[in-house]
Amino acid sequence: MNDLRRIDLNLLVILDALLGEQHVTRAAERLHLSQPAVSHALARLRDLLGDPLLVRAGSGLVPTARALELVTPLAEALAQVQSLLAPNTFDPASARRTFRLAMSDYGAAIILPGLIRTLRAEAPGIDLQISHASREGMVEGLLNGDIDLAAGVLPELPGELHSTPLFEERYVCLLDRQSLPAEGVLDLPTYLSRPHVLLEMRGSGTPEIERTLTALRERRRVAVSLPHWSVAPQFISGTDLILTVASRALNDIDEEALIVVPSPFEIAPFTFVSAWHKRRGGDQALNWLNRRIGEGIVRG
Repeated sequence: MNDLRRIDLNLLVILDALLGEQHVTRAAERLHLSQPAVSHALARLRDLLGDPLLVRAGSGLVPTARALELVTPLAEALAQVQSLLAPNTFDPASARRTFRLAMSDYGAAIILPGLIRTLRAEAPGIDLQISHASREGMVEGLLNGDIDLAAGVLPELPGELHSTPLFEERYVCLLDRQSLPAEGVLDLPTYLSRPHVLLEMRGSGTPEIERTLTALRERRRVAVSLPHWSVAPQFISGTDLILTVASRALNDIDEEALIVVPSPFEIAPFTFVSAWHKRRGGDQALNWLNRRIGEGIVRG
């Protein structure tokens, strides 16, 4: 009981910021506190927990083993306290909140335009922090509390995470119009004979395409590999390259120069989901945001 009486909830908030930033000045800026106040809080935390928690390395700080053990339970505890103190109802018009979302540039292009318009109209006090992460990075961020919501292709999630489908997507092929075969159909031999553009970020590539080709005992030659799709269509114009990509990624192509055709072999469609940690299930604001994301995609 004596130890509990010594605990100030603000200390846990400061510890969370310090572990996230690993820098006293940046943590102070994030919390809108002075640097001396954060340094004093760190000294109290060290005394309270009997561990240095963060040790100097160069111009920053490195967490100790004990501090690393605290990251996940600390994030869970703060989320539970926030949920406990939150009102039973959520009023978007008066809410003041910042949400941390993770998604690829493909997901951002589909989700953010409609979502941001909705927020400006219905919840102008809600701010967004968007980060770009691989599939593994999204899962890790949800588990350790670094992000509130992830949107992506997440077929296998640990039991601590929940998800809801946003839409089902299919693959198509993008070609320069002049490179389309005379008969107007892209067949498998032509597909395999051409060079390809591969969209691949660690943990977020297109394994569905490669798995399907492997099952067919075929391979394609990748001439260009890059980690984001937004510039990929520009590579196709005036070349013999083929881009096999999710169909929604091609909504705004130059239709005079480029053409979208079906894949010459069947590639399984995939489901794009939003995911969050189960500890956030009672967060009415996050639930509202998740619903608005889904509704915006349906309207779009």
